Amino acid sequence: MKPAISVVIPTYNYGRFISDALESVFLQTLEPTEVIVVDDGSEDETESVVASFGGNVIYIRQENRGVCNARNTGVARSSGEFITFLDADDFWEPSKLQRQIERFEKDPELGMVHCGMREFDGESGKTVALHLEGGEEDVADNLLLWNGPVVVGPGGTIMVKRLAFDKVGGFDPEIKVGEDWDFCYRIAREFRVGFVPEPLVNYRRHEASAHRNVKEMERGMSRFYEKAFATKDQRILQMKRQAFGNFHRILAGSYFRSRNYLSFSLHFALSLLNDPRSISYFAKFPLRRMQKAKK
Repeated sequence: MKPAISVVIPTYNYGRFISDALESVFLQTLEPTEVIVVDDGSEDETESVVASFGGNVIYIRQENRGVCNARNTGVARSSGEFITFLDADDFWEPSKLQRQIERFEKDPELGMVHCGMREFDGESGKTVALHLEGGEEDVADNLLLWNGPVVVGPGGTIMVKRLAFDKVGGFDPEIKVGEDWDFCYRIAREFRVGFVPEPLVNYRRHEASAHRNVKEMERGMSRFYEKAFATKDQRILQMKRQAFGNFHRILAGSYFRSRNYLSFSLHFALSLLNDPRSISYFAKFPLRRMQKAKK
């Protein structure tokens, strides 16, 4: 029996990209049951581009409320047992849905399956990086601690069972950057996670990409940790200082790369305060920067 798969595509002013995204969905070797585009208040040509695909796409337009609200809206309208997401500026390889469903079929206890990803430059189309290491065991702990392997990439790499989505309550609309991390963590705390080590998602790197907003990432991930540690589970609470040490270490590096040296200094200090072992990372920091500069 063919699995019922719902594809949800949130979009905001990505009319120039969404045709590639939709075409990649309709070229899948395993046809989805439905394709839902949630237009989060676009002011460009998005609606007309989606309309060119005719009745093959369910189009929903709403006021601008953010990507999390758009994804949740799409899921509320959907009917499939399996739900998968695709950002409007990315696109899939043809076997993406088939390979993930095959992984679910091998282990019915899985709540989520993610896959590898190719990151490419939006201007030249050249591959920037391949992300082929993803977690299957201890995924929740690794997400909490910023240790690998975790869930690869943005929302476009994951497929979840509706049962899992409903149990964790969907995406948190209060988080603008890091919402995928938060969502996957809550899934991984409740369900087993599977991984397909193939680059089945093409992630477009461009100036408008949300991950470039370090300040918003700090705010979103701070909310993630606030929720994650609002627990009485002592095993999880014992990881708090290490988690914050790693979190502030990542933020310090991100602020350094964006040349915000004041914020770099703050998070450098907070990282050491929470986990003095971070000093070994920062001691090697100048060398890593020089090595990257030579590439």
